[in-house]
Amino acid sequence: MFSSRLKWETATNRLMQAVEARRASGDPILDLTQSNPTQAGIVYPADVLATLSDPRAMLYDPDPRGLLFARDAVARHFGCDLRRVVMTASTSEAYSWLFKLLCDPGDEILVPLPSYPLFDYLAALESVNVKQYPLRYHEGWWLDLEDLERAITPKSRAIVVVNPNNPTGSYVKTEEAARLNAMCRKYDLALISDEVFSGYVLDGEAHSLLDNDGALTFCLNGLSKLIGLPQMKLGWIIAGGPGHEEALSNMEHIADTYLSVGTPVQYALPSLLALRPSIVGQIRERCRTNLARLDGALHVEGGWYAVIQVPRTRTEEEWALLLLEKDGVLVQPGYFHDFEREAFLVLSLLTEPGAFGEGTRRIRDAITA
Repeated sequence: MFSSRLKWETATNRLMQAVEARRASGDPILDLTQSNPTQAGIVYPADVLATLSDPRAMLYDPDPRGLLFARDAVARHFGCDLRRVVMTASTSEAYSWLFKLLCDPGDEILVPLPSYPLFDYLAALESVNVKQYPLRYHEGWWLDLEDLERAITPKSRAIVVVNPNNPTGSYVKTEEAARLNAMCRKYDLALISDEVFSGYVLDGEAHSLLDNDGALTFCLNGLSKLIGLPQMKLGWIIAGGPGHEEALSNMEHIADTYLSVGTPVQYALPSLLALRPSIVGQIRERCRTNLARLDGALHVEGGWYAVIQVPRTRTEEEWALLLLEKDGVLVQPGYFHDFEREAFLVLSLLTEPGAFGEGTRRIRDAITA
């Protein structure tokens, strides 16, 4: 009686079963997977909630693309034309709207691996198929552009890049962007750049696609990562490149159908963006401090995560279970992010530094035991 779009695996995996058992027994866990800044000891300004008290929010006068006031705030922050901006309730919703805009049922989007594990679910809910293309590691992470082009079919509609990638922390390089643009023009594809972690540069500099004019491009961002306020539920799409005006005109019909973006948070946006230096400064310093204390991490350019490679004497799941059950340390095995081969573990750099230092010490001891 339910949609076939919901037929995905829902059984709890062995690691999560072990986590639940340990919590039920009262045994402590050093959680190195913490990705929620509101629960990571970040100090927020006392007046955050006061930004939601603008009396104009009592008047409901929606605009499908988002209130002009909010779009202007985004445009000023990123230095773009506000006509390129569409407000959404979240980055996940932005993906949903873009899949509706670009795809018919059965069409395909190309997504990187390793990467964010939510793509399969978001695409399935729109009756869209996912095809993966790999990132390769050689003194840093690189898009495998040859494999990407081989994955393109007549059903392909868009290439997704996560910039910087979650969890590898790698930005799209300038030369990669040029080849992505060429592929998009050759095969009539759109380019979707998820830039929610772009403000957290840890090494080098960010490479945003906001000003990309070589292909129809949609850049995604929002308050969840930009200011560490996921509960505010506000995101946006900034479109650019050839054909973006027509794309936004069509997207307006989608947005007008849902009108999902709350009025109070849109009026609060300029004040919330003004809080960014304080919040982002703490998060960036936290990530840099933890990364500096982590021996053997694969090269990280930005974001909140680090990847370590462990001996293939055990599977990733076996390593994660051993660390949890013997040492009380919780990490994510690489297969949670679709790593192609063993054995990688993913750690959140957002973790409180004391816990991170102790947890990584226990990991080192377990590896060398």
